Amino acid sequence: MPVKILAGLPVKKMLAAEGIFTMDKERASKQDIRPLKFAIVNLMPKKIETELQLLRLISQSPLQIEVDFVQMASHQAKNISASYLETFYLTFPEMKENYYDGLIITGAPVEKLPFEAVDYWQELEEIMAWSQSHVTSNLHICWGAQAGLYHHYQVEKTNYQEKVFGIFENQIQEDDRLIRGFSDCFFSPQSRYTGVNATQIAEQPLKIVANHPELGPLILVSEDRKNVFVLGHLEYDTDTLEQEYLRDKAKGLATRAPVNYYQTGNEIKNSWRSEACLFYHNWVNEVYQRTPYEWV
Repeated sequence: MPVKILAGLPVKKMLAAEGIFTMDKERASKQDIRPLKFAIVNLMPKKIETELQLLRLISQSPLQIEVDFVQMASHQAKNISASYLETFYLTFPEMKENYYDGLIITGAPVEKLPFEAVDYWQELEEIMAWSQSHVTSNLHICWGAQAGLYHHYQVEKTNYQEKVFGIFENQIQEDDRLIRGFSDCFFSPQSRYTGVNATQIAEQPLKIVANHPELGPLILVSEDRKNVFVLGHLEYDTDTLEQEYLRDKAKGLATRAPVNYYQTGNEIKNSWRSEACLFYHNWVNEVYQRTPYEWV
């Protein structure tokens, strides 16, 4: 939220240099405030769990936020009823005439497939292309981040020898308003088989905000700030990795127990909640500052 201060206060320029939005009394008296409008393209198999995780985080702001959930019409979901999706979700044709302040594209359990082999890839590409003219800020998560980097910037996936699974300590590489309030080192959950080509990232108009020494970039933002990418799952609940681990074991997969996750006696301590809340609060605040009052 912006801070209202006297127009001539000397620290105003210092705050502006740090990306902190301020306004004087005259501007504040003329300000109209409307709800922000977000869309969430939910590609995760556990729809309701993901809805809860993301809504919990974007609700940290005092701003009103209207949310539309979006499904892939070209994909038949296996873990939720068609009637649920028909009742609570839109398809792209039903929302493509809308304008949104923020768009979230979630992860998806399709990392091992080439992008073009994913049954809804063409539809998702339509949404990502549309988002550049109809959305102020697009947030891509995990596989959604890899998909966005590939579509917008031709950055390819790289395969890991085994699943990266657990809690990993990341480092801030470059200061940015999206990570305001973060500690210099912070933790994030990871659950993925692929990364991204760092050499190709360096050739694109992208800034790496935070990274892991071995896994590479964690948080990236485009130079025009239209697109944000998070290669991990800051939104995960405390027990989400445990539930994934148990599902993998039940399927007979050779997934190792998530690293840096269980404490003595298999106790789980959440070490990423603070940064998750800060990140989403910072992102919503940036959307609020940058989005037009009227799109058309």
